[in-house]
Amino acid sequence: MSNQKIMILTFIAMIVVAFATMVAYKNKQRMSAQEVSAVQEQIASSESMDMEQPKQNADNILDNAENIIQPKDGQPIKRFTLNAMEANLQVKDNLNIMTWTYNGTVPGQEIRVKQGDFVEVELRNNLKEPVTIHWHGYPLKSSMDGVPGLNQDAVRPGETFTYAFSADVAGTYWYHSHQESSKQVDKGLYGVLVVEPENWVKPDRDYTLILDEWMENPEEGMDAMNGMKMSSETTKDLVMEEEEMMSSMYNIYTVNGKSSSLITPLEVKKGELVRLRFLNAGYREHGIHIPNQEIKIVSTDGQDITNAGIIKDKIIMIAPGERYDIEFVVKTDENFVIDTHDDNKYSDQIKIPVNIIDGNGRYLEELNNAEFQIFDFASYGSGGNARFTLEETYDIDYRVDLNTDTSNDELKYTINGKVFMELPPLKIKTNDTIKMTYVNNSKVDHPMHLHGHFFQVLSKNGAPLTGAVIMKDTLMIKPGEEYVVAFEADNPGDWVQHCHELHHAAAGMMQRIEYADFTSNYTPDPSATFNKPE
Repeated sequence: MSNQKIMILTFIAMIVVAFATMVAYKNKQRMSAQEVSAVQEQIASSESMDMEQPKQNADNILDNAENIIQPKDGQPIKRFTLNAMEANLQVKDNLNIMTWTYNGTVPGQEIRVKQGDFVEVELRNNLKEPVTIHWHGYPLKSSMDGVPGLNQDAVRPGETFTYAFSADVAGTYWYHSHQESSKQVDKGLYGVLVVEPENWVKPDRDYTLILDEWMENPEEGMDAMNGMKMSSETTKDLVMEEEEMMSSMYNIYTVNGKSSSLITPLEVKKGELVRLRFLNAGYREHGIHIPNQEIKIVSTDGQDITNAGIIKDKIIMIAPGERYDIEFVVKTDENFVIDTHDDNKYSDQIKIPVNIIDGNGRYLEELNNAEFQIFDFASYGSGGNARFTLEETYDIDYRVDLNTDTSNDELKYTINGKVFMELPPLKIKTNDTIKMTYVNNSKVDHPMHLHGHFFQVLSKNGAPLTGAVIMKDTLMIKPGEEYVVAFEADNPGDWVQHCHELHHAAAGMMQRIEYADFTSNYTPDPSATFNKPE
């Protein structure tokens, strides 16, 4: 090659490098100095995971929330990093399962902050599939709600996304992936979010107990499920067949990712005030029993219950997605075991030992075959801030008919006769008052979860509540039951409601809720087929 040609090619290469440098510089300027500093600080403070750091997704990092979600002057900022990654974890004796985790554990790192903190959580995706984080029950801005294709693009392998919100509402909440959630939550992508109240007198002991179910052979289980759905025998009851199959396949029950003898005992002292935060991350309802202790149920779904009374030896049914906070003063010298009383096949695997420090070392004798009443929040406590009544007129009065469709030998779970992609969104606008009547016309349970809002429960099966005002974000609707709830449209955005038996949501039981007066900063790309919000 001649010297002249070499000089020409060298000159062209210099121009290309200069142009690329200029483009990179301009792209970097898209982030404010504050955002760059925040990202650098998060990366610098994160734990070393001995892995390749994902690249920053310039289209994701707080772009959707620019000039919307920023800390106030002087507001304390708490930063966390969650690495979505595989981990081989022991869940019971002689059994390890390959799980999907946040930071290598199930549950993921507990995010505990104080009311008034500004929270930033950087999600790093080290998995081979896209993921998100949904902040279950927390009324943050919809751009941070984590529903792919609705609020953001799913975070693809090698990318990061920073979630940000002001922790203004105290209580017990949780976080989990909302990308193919029936699969990803099932694999372990969840953790707890605790926002401690201002001026809070902390209990002596504060334990979080996350309930879940696992398949010992998940691949065989899913093959069996797919085979059932492809069945051509029209005489089969697909709904009950699926229910029975799943109740058998999910044969490992865990507390904080451990089953039976691996469950970590709780340690308390006589005279101490103990708070237990129960959270159901699975798909089965679990009936918790705390034997022979005088307890108070102080909150549900993070919302305080006023004038909570003392109860004893009642079964607290905790539905998928629900949280119940329980407090009691230890008045015994004897160890005891928190267990479950319900219709699940493998409930005997959930036994949580409670050891009394400096006690007599003996265990409280179990009351075999004892029958206990089920706790009913409809008549529990008294008073509270009653925002709504049954008699008032609402801007929107909406019926939510929960049912199934087994046409064409395919099992679908429906709202008002339609599945998610066919169902018209519920249209509301800011300051609307909305009354919703949930009616379960199917044969199976449906724990319904509303994103971005709390609702007040007004009646159950036609009877008004007689206890305290009950505010929730997740409500179990059993077959044949009817609940009336109400909420105010006080959080403009794009939201969803869905069944938190996540297999039902994946099979259609999900609906968009849209504010007519809200304009999102996020525009979904119709070609982004990797977004799977169910």
